[in-house]
Amino acid sequence: MVDYTTPVTTVFEMQRQSIAQGQQALEQSIEFQSRMNEAVIDGVEGTEDAQRQLVEYQHETLHETLDAIEANVPGMEGAFDQVRDAADDGYDTLLDGHAEAFDAILAELEDGIGNYDEMTAEYLDMLDEQLAQLVEAHEDIEVQSVEAVEQLGDQLDEMQAQADDIQAQVEEISEQASEAVSA
Repeated sequence: MVDYTTPVTTVFEMQRQSIAQGQQALEQSIEFQSRMNEAVIDGVEGTEDAQRQLVEYQHETLHETLDAIEANVPGMEGAFDQVRDAADDGYDTLLDGHAEAFDAILAELEDGIGNYDEMTAEYLDMLDEQLAQLVEAHEDIEVQSVEAVEQLGDQLDEMQAQADDIQAQVEEISEQASEAVSA
């Protein structure tokens, strides 16, 4: 007897593997997006640090320039005290605004990423449920298909046996006819 069900079960198993691989690929792409979101936040934080350091460097450079002028130009001692105070106030305001702006940007990014993470988690849960139902239905169809193929195989085997019997009868009748003609 020929096993007609092996190709059928193999196809169904390959289909289920394909479904599982597709689900895994989707989950990996969502995980990749989450890592990219974290990288964006890290990048914004790094940008904030770099810009703040640049502003602080410019502030220091202004003080050093004013100090150099006062030290090298006679009669300039204390002439730049008001300029220093105004610059200090301006840089403090700039740094405060800078910090507030980046805090707002980071808060919005984190809020958006939190919403994204929540939405994708819900989506993945729903997808898991639907895929579990799909695989269950797929397995039911496989059972039905295997049963149908087994029945078809049994019928083919039965038809082959009948054909073999008919062939044997035809050969026997042919031999008898050949003997009758020879006699």
